[in-house]
Amino acid sequence: MSSETPNKSESSEESFNQPLPAFGWTPYAEQINGRFAMLALVCIVLLELLTGQGLLTWLGLL
Repeated sequence: MSSETPNKSESSEESFNQPLPAFGWTPYAEQINGRFAMLALVCIVLLELLTGQGLLTWLGLL
């Protein structure tokens, strides 16, 4: 029987393959943009549910 355990840093690097922050068209920027888009969509839906008006009406465009 071996008492060796896998190195925690090696296993965590393999399980979390997250892109590094950088400028420009990078996977990290696309991931952040996607998260902000999902958050904005949820906020717009909540705004419409709470006010009973659509977004364009709430903004005064209709």
